[in-house]
Amino acid sequence: MGRARRLLWTVLAAACAWPAAAQKAAESGTVAAGPFTLRYRIEGTGRPAIVIGSSVYYPRVFSQDLRKHLRLVFLDHRGFTASPGRVDRSQFALDTLIDDVERARRQLGLERVVVIGHSGHAFMALEYAKRYPAHVSHVVLIGIAPDLSAASDAERDRYWNESVWPERKRAMEENMRALPEAELAKLKGRDLFVRGYVRDGPRAWFDPRFDSTPYWEGVEINMDMFDYVWGEVFRDIDITRGLEAFDRPVLLALGRYDFLIAPPSSWERVRPKFKDLTVRVFERSAHTPQHDEPALFDAELLRWIGERP
Repeated sequence: MGRARRLLWTVLAAACAWPAAAQKAAESGTVAAGPFTLRYRIEGTGRPAIVIGSSVYYPRVFSQDLRKHLRLVFLDHRGFTASPGRVDRSQFALDTLIDDVERARRQLGLERVVVIGHSGHAFMALEYAKRYPAHVSHVVLIGIAPDLSAASDAERDRYWNESVWPERKRAMEENMRALPEAELAKLKGRDLFVRGYVRDGPRAWFDPRFDSTPYWEGVEINMDMFDYVWGEVFRDIDITRGLEAFDRPVLLALGRYDFLIAPPSSWERVRPKFKDLTVRVFERSAHTPQHDEPALFDAELLRWIGERP
């Protein structure tokens, strides 16, 4: 904790040097995106940073201290908003999701932003930055593997099987007995998504007994979007496409005990493709280091931004 606090003070001046016009009070609103209505919530002061995902869930996992240094724009995507009913899967194309972010940026009058994506949203953040580099200063990818392919899943499972932490595996076994796969498969929609994520908590959080249920209260889930985007788009994605012309700095934040994705070593095959990639592995974190080690995460993030003005 001492190191994290010192780092925060060291980077404070550089990371927060932003025009006074950007210092706005918290606000919320909506963005019209085809048949969808995306919500946003803005909290904090300083350099603007768009956090792609849920405007309800993500404010709960980033620290209050970070809001003293960044103006965080928590933005829904089409999987975290009310469903308009059955729509063609083209409504969930990656290009369409990226353009939603750009639509929000323009509506909010933001110029150049830090773009942040956690888990699968990291792919959205990176692809947005590739398409709209003039409006991106920094890219932050948190808790993600280079893809969600079958090969990456095999790496993830091997990483879990070879880890030696009896308490974590015992907690997972208890959760599986409480909600077996056959029972989980009977659930649908939001219940399937949330209860499955909560059940897999020992793979997702540094504290294997942590119950994330309260974080999901009030969060809309559109399973049509998640089934297609996570099941097909991110399974087949090639994040190296376009990197030869991409020069924005990228921070990759990973948790040592993240067993929802392939381990940090999975990035070795794509690292040489990035012009400016910084990797930070948080030793007491799992899938969400901004939650598991908030002070250290904030310090590393702000220092990195300050070093790349």
